[in-house]
Amino acid sequence: MSVKDENRGDGRDDAQQRDGQPLGSAPSAAAGDEHLLAEAEKIAIALGRMFPGLCEVVLHDLRNPVHAIRVIENNLSGRQVGDSATELGLARIKDPNYPSVIQNYANQFPDGRPAKSTSIGIKNEAGEYVAALCLNLDVSTLSPVTLALANLVTTDPEFREVELETLRDRTRRELREVIETAAAERSSTPRALPKDAKKDLVHRLYTDGYFDTRNAAQTIADLLGISRASVYAYTK
Repeated sequence: MSVKDENRGDGRDDAQQRDGQPLGSAPSAAAGDEHLLAEAEKIAIALGRMFPGLCEVVLHDLRNPVHAIRVIENNLSGRQVGDSATELGLARIKDPNYPSVIQNYANQFPDGRPAKSTSIGIKNEAGEYVAALCLNLDVSTLSPVTLALANLVTTDPEFREVELETLRDRTRRELREVIETAAAERSSTPRALPKDAKKDLVHRLYTDGYFDTRNAAQTIADLLGISRASVYAYTK
């Protein structure tokens, strides 16, 4: 056998063993799903950095709904990587026929700022939702600018009356309800409560174990309009 023939044979062997797979073999389904997520990460990061301070971009890994958030760029909602899926994500997991794109629907950030959102479901080759790319535009800073921006802040009537999701970790809802109920009992809103009432409320939340909720101190601070340092001071 000539050297040329030997080299040709070695090249075929290398190709057959490339990436640990025989030549012509298909990647596993799990590897294909992971590739989709990795490519979607690039899009999420690029979009978020294109609109700093204005549009939050979140990539959800629907294969793990309890810790779905894989990427969050330009964070406006206070959620973190590893937080749970929203209602839209859970709906897509349950129903592969759920709409793949829900665009320009009215939404709200946890602190009350209005948002305009779009959610894009991503399916694998088997037709299963494995990810969702979500954009949440803070329209509170845009709506007063000029009439020329009216189309940008307008939401689609089709979804206007439907509460599709809330932009916060689902484990914080009970905490928010307790705070709002306590304020309502005083015929007030959480931020309008006097300092003594806020102090008493924070101490009660601490005593009742609500600080075991993830990011509880920041959530309480946002709802009451005080600093995290004050929240911790009020627990004593």
